[in-house]
Amino acid sequence: METININGQEAKLFTIKNKNGMVAEVTNYGTKIIRLLVPDKNGNFEDVVQGFDTLQENINKEPYFGATCGRFANRIKNGKFTLDGKEYTLVQNNGGNALHGGIKGFNAQVWEVKEVSGNSIRMQYISPDGEEGYPGTLECRVTYTLTDNNELKIMYEATTNKPTIIGLTNHSYFNLKGAGNGTIRDHILQINADFHTVLDDTASPTGEIRPVDNSPFDFRQPTRIDKVIDAPEYIPGRGIDNNWTIRKNQPKELALAATLYEPVSGRKMEVLTTQPGVQVYTANWVEKQPGKYGKTYAEQDSVCLETQNFPNSPNIAHFPSSVLRPGEKYEEYCIYKFSVE
Repeated sequence: METININGQEAKLFTIKNKNGMVAEVTNYGTKIIRLLVPDKNGNFEDVVQGFDTLQENINKEPYFGATCGRFANRIKNGKFTLDGKEYTLVQNNGGNALHGGIKGFNAQVWEVKEVSGNSIRMQYISPDGEEGYPGTLECRVTYTLTDNNELKIMYEATTNKPTIIGLTNHSYFNLKGAGNGTIRDHILQINADFHTVLDDTASPTGEIRPVDNSPFDFRQPTRIDKVIDAPEYIPGRGIDNNWTIRKNQPKELALAATLYEPVSGRKMEVLTTQPGVQVYTANWVEKQPGKYGKTYAEQDSVCLETQNFPNSPNIAHFPSSVLRPGEKYEEYCIYKFSVE
């Protein structure tokens, strides 16, 4: 087994499987999902997530491929928030904003492997008080399970010793034709959302929650991505990088956020979550580079469906709260469920 020593801690690769032949390869460096083998309508398996052939490459190259992003996924405006009357200043690493937990977020930490079985792995990271500017010592766990229903189930758990904010997501880059097998513009996307959060010119939410009606943000019916991705409302010449508010009957309900379908392979991926939002990102800033199996990755060759709290929620009172206090438990789920049609 390939093992890499990072500041006295060992990063390794782990493999989990289900009875149907699905395989996920995971590293405890950033809890990254490196490979995910999924059958098509003819029973042929293909690896549907972007990553690299070796553990070292997965550590050195694209920081967010397959990783857990935290303490707070997505953007916090100006890298500042106020909690219980005290202002906290975070590391700014995305223009003036804090993105995905800072310079060295959860994606760049070696997690301790607490438990591993044939179809599941649980990893833990203890984030010290003040890390990247966040208050409180946060004890965090991520569990990946491959169920026999062809679900990759992700459970996030955390506790804190001081009031803090938290928002975790998984940042896998999917292509249902297989990673490196061309564009995702021909994928069909449906998002279970009547509203989206409007962004300012730094890509951070303003606080406005706008109906998707009569706009390129309306994915309530299955929509080919290339029909809307070039709309001027998205990033001109780049693509989609926006958050939708998932339709739910009640907060914390495990609800369908989105469905992604690729008609040639017949692969379908349903995304379910207890979280209130889903960020759709069409790999707009992925530089053209060699990936696994001698294939090449470029922008718009993959799509991320990041279930999350709304970006910048610590600064917007009417957004769902991202505050975690001592004695409370943060517990959220994301399920990527695969099938064929």
